[in-house]
Amino acid sequence: MSYCINPLCPHRQNPDKVENCVSCGTSLLINNRIRLVKPLKALTDNPYNYFDVFEVDDSGTKWHPVHEQRVMKVLKWNTPKLVELIERESLTLQLIRHPKIPRSTLDDYFTFVPNNSLLTLHCLVMDKFEGQNLEQWIEFNGKISQSLALEWLKQLVEILDTVHRSNFFHRDIKPSNIVLQANGQLALVDFGTARRVTDTYLAKVSGSGGTSAGRGGVYEITAVVTPRYTPLEQINGQAVPQSDFYALGRTLVHLVSGMSLMRLPTDKSTGNLVWRDKASQIDKPFVDFIEELMAPLPGQRPQTTRVILQRLESLPFKSKINRIVKSKLFLISAGITFALTLVALGYASLPVIANSYLNQGKKAHKEYRFIDAESDFNAAIKYNSNLTDSVSEFYFDQGERHEDKPELARKNYELAIKFNPKNISAYNNLALICQQMYDLSCIENTYQIIFKLQPKMWEARYGLGSFYDDHGKYDLAEQQYKLAIQSSEQAIPAVNNLSRLKNIMGDYGAAEALALQGLQKDKDPEVQASLYKNLGWALLEQKRYAEAKTNLQKSTELDQERTDAYCLLAQVQEALNIRSKAKMYWEFCLILNSSLPEVQKWREQVLERVFKKY
Repeated sequence: MSYCINPLCPHRQNPDKVENCVSCGTSLLINNRIRLVKPLKALTDNPYNYFDVFEVDDSGTKWHPVHEQRVMKVLKWNTPKLVELIERESLTLQLIRHPKIPRSTLDDYFTFVPNNSLLTLHCLVMDKFEGQNLEQWIEFNGKISQSLALEWLKQLVEILDTVHRSNFFHRDIKPSNIVLQANGQLALVDFGTARRVTDTYLAKVSGSGGTSAGRGGVYEITAVVTPRYTPLEQINGQAVPQSDFYALGRTLVHLVSGMSLMRLPTDKSTGNLVWRDKASQIDKPFVDFIEELMAPLPGQRPQTTRVILQRLESLPFKSKINRIVKSKLFLISAGITFALTLVALGYASLPVIANSYLNQGKKAHKEYRFIDAESDFNAAIKYNSNLTDSVSEFYFDQGERHEDKPELARKNYELAIKFNPKNISAYNNLALICQQMYDLSCIENTYQIIFKLQPKMWEARYGLGSFYDDHGKYDLAEQQYKLAIQSSEQAIPAVNNLSRLKNIMGDYGAAEALALQGLQKDKDPEVQASLYKNLGWALLEQKRYAEAKTNLQKSTELDQERTDAYCLLAQVQEALNIRSKAKMYWEFCLILNSSLPEVQKWREQVLERVFKKY
């Protein structure tokens, strides 16, 4: 069975193996590849139902050659604002790459005209996630536990981290837009209202002169509203990335209370939801954090996804075992036992006691009981002061082991420093972890200590420069890169990054000189690939196209996954008017992974050019 795409068709359902709609004659094979299998929302004539949504059988394209079941949105009414929304959704899904976000490629957005019709339909195909959305799941399963709430919140924030780092925000997070897959993983869908964060947008939402009086100069920004999930600033057309956190908090309230938000009362004095009595399974620290996500003003909420993840790692949950261990009776008993043990063993057994505590500390650490581990290590050092460096190195090794878990790694490095305040490697790794967690105070304090202990440690200068670079503070990044280069001839990564930075800042002569300098000193293929890319970029901007092409091709030969080099090669081929090669390189630019801001900019530019052709 297949369905007709024509919204004006009186009988859209058709039998199998029919090529054209029996009722209106419209082809049932859309764009030579897609059959509509079944509608995923009711097919109605309601004028406010702008989109039809179908599960489709997609035979694939060169961009996405796999034959599979996917989803297609069809815009029925060809108004400029609605066309802009579906084009923006297509652009968003092409630029954001995450396994839990629907994938869509350049060929997945197209127009189609039904048989004997003046109606132009705008179609968008995307990946389908099998499972139930959370609104459906809660209806049948009821409210969730604290542990599941924490797990789901972390999953959603990790997805949002990719969305926000791609300079977008979702604007419509709610249970019905979150799909629970069979493997227990959540997926975030419906990016039809997602917005790109640009300087122009931020200037608009800030209002004239930075005031917050009404909608001011932002009337043209589309306000997206889902009752009880949308914050006030978004209702007023002034959404910001932190608006997603408000909707996320409201989603959690629905999940942990098991109740529709429309059924929950609100506090008449504050307007806040009254929900705590409906979620007794949630500890107060987590309840307070959910309330913080739903704070009335964006500035009162956590400011980034990284901050949320960091805070979740440090929430003071207490197990029953911990409560027993911390009880007065237990502490008194432990103290008496410890004193009797000392008397019995005597001073002759001090080395044995030290080693025993050292082993207990290591055992406690494997179970992530940091307080117990630290206590045991302190006791070990008390009986053998020579163990200080060993304990510090142990914590340092554990920090490296857990670098995929920033909070654990940070705790280990801090303890390594406590037991050896001159452990420069621990300081350096701590600084990198704090950068990952975006803890500005920790970053600043740690690097100050590093530079005091080892003023010429180029790796630290390079690390701090990379942090500034990633956050668009190019003047500060340039300063640190230069200090790294002055400190050591081995600082070729700093030379490479400074060359890229000079290209971004428009100083192409300096970028060229730095790239050539780096190529003379470093023979590592990966570093050379990046340097050749920077050199080719500088030559392209100087309109030295033949030289640029040569160096960019060297970059891709050394590293076949250098997305930025392919984007630059596409621009070189366009400048040389070699259209077929330019198209091929643009394809590589669009489909290969990259989070570099310049790559996102180039992708957006070429996709906007493509959309103008429609």
